[in-house]
Amino acid sequence: MKNQNKAVSRRKFLDSITTAALAVPFLANASVSFGSPVNKLRHACIGVGGMGWHDLQNFKEHPHVQIVALCDVDAKNLQRAADILPDARLYSDWRELLEQEGNLIDSVNVTVPDHNHFAIAYRAILDGKHVYCQKPLCHDVAEVRKLTQASIKAGVVTQLGTQHASGQGDRSAVQILKEGAIGKIKHAYLCSNRPEAIERYRLPGPRPSEGQQPPSHLNWDLWTGTAPIRSYSPNIYHPAIWRAWQDFGTGWSGDIGCHIFDAVWKGLGLTAPISVVARVQDSWRESSERNGDTWPQSDHITWMFPGNELTHSDLLPLEWFDGEFYPPWEVQALFHGKPYPAESALLIGTEGALLIPHTEMPVLLPENKYADYQMPTLEDRNHYHHFVDACLGLEVNESHFAQSGPMTEAILLGTVAIRVPDTVLEWDPATMTFPNHPKANKYLQRTYRKGWGVDGF
Repeated sequence: MKNQNKAVSRRKFLDSITTAALAVPFLANASVSFGSPVNKLRHACIGVGGMGWHDLQNFKEHPHVQIVALCDVDAKNLQRAADILPDARLYSDWRELLEQEGNLIDSVNVTVPDHNHFAIAYRAILDGKHVYCQKPLCHDVAEVRKLTQASIKAGVVTQLGTQHASGQGDRSAVQILKEGAIGKIKHAYLCSNRPEAIERYRLPGPRPSEGQQPPSHLNWDLWTGTAPIRSYSPNIYHPAIWRAWQDFGTGWSGDIGCHIFDAVWKGLGLTAPISVVARVQDSWRESSERNGDTWPQSDHITWMFPGNELTHSDLLPLEWFDGEFYPPWEVQALFHGKPYPAESALLIGTEGALLIPHTEMPVLLPENKYADYQMPTLEDRNHYHHFVDACLGLEVNESHFAQSGPMTEAILLGTVAIRVPDTVLEWDPATMTFPNHPKANKYLQRTYRKGWGVDGF
């Protein structure tokens, strides 16, 4: 690869880019690695706008992290980060960062749109770098499997960006479930029903018939990366609305689902689902312009997971509701008439129920029955710092890819089901196929844009 930045000064560089516009079989006995003891972690931030700015702040606050390199396709984002990290080396192309930094960095965070997660994280792992990757881990099921395998083989430290998994609430819920406080689990209901999400992040479509010239500070080709080239249009892709489009995002269930699933997945020790089926809003299903391009604004997904020692039977139904699909009223009524949390998980057991409101402490139901229950005494911890401490050889973190990869696979199977609604898809994790519906297999892996293929995949 040609070196385009090596001889360019910091200011000149900024000016130039401104104008240049599961558990699955192979994981059964996977071991979790942590870094060799070191005093300072040399870190590179790939993506420093939006959530990337939040990630940067958290890494910057760790006393043993030195952020030595920054990368963003948007010069405005890069300038903002450069202003607070004047000694960091700057890049607009992540491929150049990984090539030029070589042994000068120990770790990276990948905080870019979903469609480029795999290409960046996979290359970093093959280079022996520790990787913190925002959720969902990848855009496609096949990418998740490949990345998870690579992380285990490389023995690097990894962490999925489900930052609330380190919070007191989610960690307490995991412990409560493992202790069997509500008996054997019969059913799980997960939801994300934020009304503002439909308006701000889930566009109805269709795509504009004509595009516009990208702003001079945005390298649109690099932003598009592995996805099909699309004409730039303001206010619907960059910086945040890309999640609504199938080319770039994974829909609301793929995004927020990783947060709501996490405590349930860990607490119950779930493995790959047996089947998945989705129900979607009629207006999306009946519009070819929309269902071939955007994600629905509302969906209801049901997985069947194999049971285990924590479940009531040999099958566990788990349902997801978002947008205008809500958990059944009889389920919401278990919360004794109080407003049902818009984002939460509710697990029904043989002895009671457990409500896990997103970002809050779990609630055992009925509350009078569990009035004397001793809640776990856990403290909040910083998800980013926990990853750093693992890289430094001080911890073994919990949201590594061997754990969160199979969970992401299951969640993304839901996005496949959305694209073939009202159809029960039977899943074979060993062959990574739907034996009863071969046509759905095409949604498990994309074809990358020419020039953006990934060697070995």
